[in-house]
Amino acid sequence: MKLDRREFILAGGALAAGCVSERMPVPSPEAGESSADGEAAKGALIISPPVLQNAAETSMGVGFAVSDMANGYVDVSESSDLAGARRVKCGGYRVTDMNDKIMLVRLTGLKPATTYYYCIGADRIEYKGGYSMKIVGHEEDPRVYSFRTLGAGARSSFCVINDTHAQMAPFGMAVDKIAELKPSCVVWNGDACNTQETVESLLPIFYVPEIARGDYAACQPYMFLPGNHDYRGLAARRMERALMFRQPEERLPRDWDLGRNFAVRCGEIAMVGLDTGEDKLDSRDVFAGLFNMEPYRVAQRAWLEDALARPEIRSAPYLVAFCHIPLYDPRPGANPGDCDKDGGGRYFVDFAMWQRTCANLWGPLLEKAGCQLVVTAHQHKYRYDGPVAGRSWAHIVGGGPDLGVSSRVVDGKRVQVDDESRFPTVVEGFVEGGRLRVRVHNVLRNSVAGEFDYAPREAADFGQA
Repeated sequence: MKLDRREFILAGGALAAGCVSERMPVPSPEAGESSADGEAAKGALIISPPVLQNAAETSMGVGFAVSDMANGYVDVSESSDLAGARRVKCGGYRVTDMNDKIMLVRLTGLKPATTYYYCIGADRIEYKGGYSMKIVGHEEDPRVYSFRTLGAGARSSFCVINDTHAQMAPFGMAVDKIAELKPSCVVWNGDACNTQETVESLLPIFYVPEIARGDYAACQPYMFLPGNHDYRGLAARRMERALMFRQPEERLPRDWDLGRNFAVRCGEIAMVGLDTGEDKLDSRDVFAGLFNMEPYRVAQRAWLEDALARPEIRSAPYLVAFCHIPLYDPRPGANPGDCDKDGGGRYFVDFAMWQRTCANLWGPLLEKAGCQLVVTAHQHKYRYDGPVAGRSWAHIVGGGPDLGVSSRVVDGKRVQVDDESRFPTVVEGFVEGGRLRVRVHNVLRNSVAGEFDYAPREAADFGQA
């Protein structure tokens, strides 16, 4: 896969216009020229715009792709001219990271609801062993980007995308809508991938997608929640090499392995992210006993109980939860995920259409906390489930990657047929007029598929969560 640095700088101008400025580039040898030590340079080192990830009130993640062994960094400042910038290298404490694919830098100690300006750079490393390494080149992206941290003072707005499945057409449509809406953050609610075997195969999905707005996440932070497909393939075991966890100091020791969960304050909205995991039982032969999702789901209950009790979450007028697999399905034949397809034909598939285990584990806590809305994905078809007795929160299932078509068996053959009920969505949430307003955008037809609003939580509902 050949990636051109000039292409990523020129791509996405419409999105970048409001949050990016030019600066004087640091000289870097062009391909074929000689570097300071007389060795020929190998071409562009930085090959993608930055990707903001795992946003929080006092921290932000920054990732970018490289073409060779490198050590990356971010210069960050509250000044647009980067005056007094602090340099943070990739890899955290002890030794900084070196790799030849993705640089991940976690910025901590930031102020809530504050605008920061940043730039990215990398040193090319020649590594021959533990006592034989040296810097043989240097490169910086000539642009200054910006982001705003979350917190109670942030704008009360979010967007959700889901089930893009490495398909650039629906992803590009969603990114265009997000650029128009300009939310404070975006939740990527699972199944960004299909079955990925290498970290390199993740680059075209997250870092160099073939869409018009190539710098889609340079100023717009994304919060990634895995879907079942994101756990398939060897790359799933190295996903943190592409999309980082938060730093250890941002999590309790008990929650060390819950790096995808988040509970953040976004203006008047408390946003809680949970991970439903794989949609098949751990015992399925196809997984060879290598999956361990059940205890993972149970562990998230203790995390969720603590998260909902945090002052900044408890005091928010609105509480919205996000996860990939639905926590509810009104159809009696929809497999609830804790059993295989049975011989009696009660369930028409042998995978989870919804997650009864997670609903039983997490639902009572969300109910007690006065959660107004749970946004999910997975089923590739938009649906809205209003509150009912015993479940006071509304439930939205986002649409999938199908562009007005679906797959059906006709005369014994699977064929594609027109289906206007299948379309990708962007779920938008924002506070206006003392209400949480939610719009489900059909990005295929540039229309609104559904619109709902919710009153603030009553203190009695969540004061003792």
